[in-house]
Amino acid sequence: MNTSSKGTALITGASSGIGAIYADRLARRGYDLILVARNRERLDQLARRLSDATGRAVQTFPADLSSAAGVTAVEQLLRTDKSITALVNNAGFGAATPLLGSDIGRMDEMISLNVSALTRLTYAAAPGFVERGRGTIINIASIVAIAPELLNGVYSGTKAFVLAFTQSLHHELADKGVRVQAVLPGATATEFWDVAGVPITALPAQIVMPAQDMVDAALAGFDQGELVTIPALPEAADWQAFESARQKLSPNLSRSQPAARYRVAG
Repeated sequence: MNTSSKGTALITGASSGIGAIYADRLARRGYDLILVARNRERLDQLARRLSDATGRAVQTFPADLSSAAGVTAVEQLLRTDKSITALVNNAGFGAATPLLGSDIGRMDEMISLNVSALTRLTYAAAPGFVERGRGTIINIASIVAIAPELLNGVYSGTKAFVLAFTQSLHHELADKGVRVQAVLPGATATEFWDVAGVPITALPAQIVMPAQDMVDAALAGFDQGELVTIPALPEAADWQAFESARQKLSPNLSRSQPAARYRVAG
C-alpha cells in the first residue's frame, strides 16, 4: 500500500473500463481520487473497493458530461479544489457506423462529449496547475486519430482533435511544470464496442488488447516521458518517423506564393 500522497487525480468516465483501471493504478501510485461518471451505483462500488484496497481517499462525483449542467459542475470542482494534481480525460463514446448511416443528433452528442467537455474540463484545470507549478493532464484519444478510415468519421475527427489539442497543450505548458500525454489505444476490451454497435466478439482476437494491459502500457509511456503513447505500436521509432515527417512539412505550409504545380500557365 502506497502511503505517500501525490495529490488528487480526477478521472472522468471512471465507473468502468479504462477509467476504472486508471483509478486503480493511480490510487496504487499514491493519488487520492475523484471519480466522475453518470452511474452513481457503479461509482460507489468502485470507490469502496479502491479505498479498501489502497487506503486512499476516494470521492465520487456523479455527473453527466453530455449535459451542460454536468460539465459546469465538474469545471467548478476543478477550479476550486486545489488538491487536484491530475486530470484524466477518459469520458467519451464512439461509433462504427459509416457516416452516411449515422444519426446526426448522435454525432453531435459525440462531439459534445469527446471534444467540448474534454476541452472545457482541461481549461478549468490548467490555470490552477500552472499557478501551482505542477499538474498532469492525460487525454484518452484513439488510433483513429491517425487512422481515420478505420471507424466512423466523426468519431475519428473527435479523436484527431484530442491528439492535436494535447500536442498544442504540451507546446504551451511544458515549461510551466504541467505534464501532458495523449494515449492512442487500439481496439480495447471494454464496453466501448457495445455502444459503438460492434460486438467485441466480431473483432479478430489478435487486435484486441485487455484494458488492464492498455492502461499499464499507457502509464509506462507516461513514466518514460512520452507525449504520445500508442500502447500497441511495437517500435517507438515508427511514431517518431511519422512525427518527424509531419514537422518537416512545417516550414513550407505557409508561403507567399502557391507551389509551382498550382500556378496557372500564362
